[in-house]
Amino acid sequence: MWQRISLRSRILSILTMLVLVTVGGGGISIWYMYTMDKFFTALIESDVDALRTSQELENSLVMQKGYVAYFFQDNDPQWLNQLNKYHEEFETWLKRARKWAVSPQERETLNRLESQYIRYSYHRDEVINLLKQEKKAEGFALQKSIRVQFFSIIELCHEFTRVHEERIASAREQLRNDAQLTTVLASAALVCVLVLGVVLAYVLLIQVLGPIRQLALATGPKGRGGVGDEVQALSLRFQDLIEDVDQTKSKLKWSREHLAQAEKWALVGKLAAGVAHSVRNPLTSVKMRLFSMERTLALAPSQKEDFEVISEEIRHIDTIVQNFLEFSRPPKLKMQKISPSDAVDMAIQLLRYRLESYDVKVDVKREERLPEIGADPDQLKEVFVNLMVNACEAMVDGGAISVSEELGTSENVGPVVLIKMADNGPGVPESIQEKLFQPFFSTKEEGTGLGLSIATRIVEEHGGWLDLKSKEGEGATFIITLPIREAEPWAQSL
Repeated sequence: MWQRISLRSRILSILTMLVLVTVGGGGISIWYMYTMDKFFTALIESDVDALRTSQELENSLVMQKGYVAYFFQDNDPQWLNQLNKYHEEFETWLKRARKWAVSPQERETLNRLESQYIRYSYHRDEVINLLKQEKKAEGFALQKSIRVQFFSIIELCHEFTRVHEERIASAREQLRNDAQLTTVLASAALVCVLVLGVVLAYVLLIQVLGPIRQLALATGPKGRGGVGDEVQALSLRFQDLIEDVDQTKSKLKWSREHLAQAEKWALVGKLAAGVAHSVRNPLTSVKMRLFSMERTLALAPSQKEDFEVISEEIRHIDTIVQNFLEFSRPPKLKMQKISPSDAVDMAIQLLRYRLESYDVKVDVKREERLPEIGADPDQLKEVFVNLMVNACEAMVDGGAISVSEELGTSENVGPVVLIKMADNGPGVPESIQEKLFQPFFSTKEEGTGLGLSIATRIVEEHGGWLDLKSKEGEGATFIITLPIREAEPWAQSL
């Protein structure tokens, strides 16, 4: 039955019982302390004070008898003054005793005591009058006869005292019984707390921490001797697992995107290759015929202008077809040992006249030439040319391109070279930055949308990557990162 209950319910049940027993034991202790305080308060206020009152009554009565004896010896009136003082004290203590008389027996005792004291006082005053009249023999006889009344009053004081002593003894017995009951209940509560504590420790150690420890040992790094804090070790391991899951999820997402992109490129490549081959041959014939007609015919200036426009448009179509062919059939890299700085210089030299026509100035920031790496110089030059042409077309009214070369380190590939091309054009809106590298996406009316895709693919085939940093209205910066490997593939293949 116990095994059918869930671990959470078992722990909550044990904790609930433990709390209830602890609270119950604390409540019993508080009740016992309250009872003790109440008992001692009542004892001090009533029975103890009543005992003191009884003793004072007896003391006042004895002192009165003594002062009568002193007066009998020397007839000094001073003793009568002391006698009156203790007579008043006796009456005062008698009134106070009535305050503590709660039972009929006590009140009856005090009534008898008062009645006999009145008779005793009357006869005592007679003795004093006889002594004042120098009738000592008669006074002595009367004094001797009232001794019975005196001892009777003393006995009544003792009886009043015994009543309160019995009450104190009864209260003491009741307190002892309560103390024994409290001890039994507290002992039972202590035993229950110990048993519940052992059960809770068993559940936590065997059924909670034991499996956690086994899980921490099983999922922890191999070769580690033991586990200190099981919960902390398991928490760290779960954090590692979550990070691994996140990384795996990211890699899976990247693989899916890469696979979808590859499928897209394959399909488009087949289409592009067919279209390019179908268009390029007739286009070549048209170019040759136009060139021949231009050389043989005497054309008017307006006709020559038409021929130039037709030739420019054919050249544009030829460029588009060439891009399709490069996209569909990427050339194999011809790896050589080259400094990327040389490819940058070749691209600037190739575009010198075009840069002038766009009124764009190029500033190269280079402390020293970049180290040589394994790369295809023509393909790298095409990447730099593509990025510079895009920057020129983006800056309609002219501008400046800044090329900076740096050395850096990447966590994944180690030492790298970085070539940053920044322009002061309108920038790229953040909403289209991710789409900019996709095939056939273009922001230009006559663009094919293949330039950046081809550049990205060339950089990735070199083992690097192409990044973009841009804010709208603040220009754009393309960052080409290429690895510096210790053993380059081109060198191994020689």
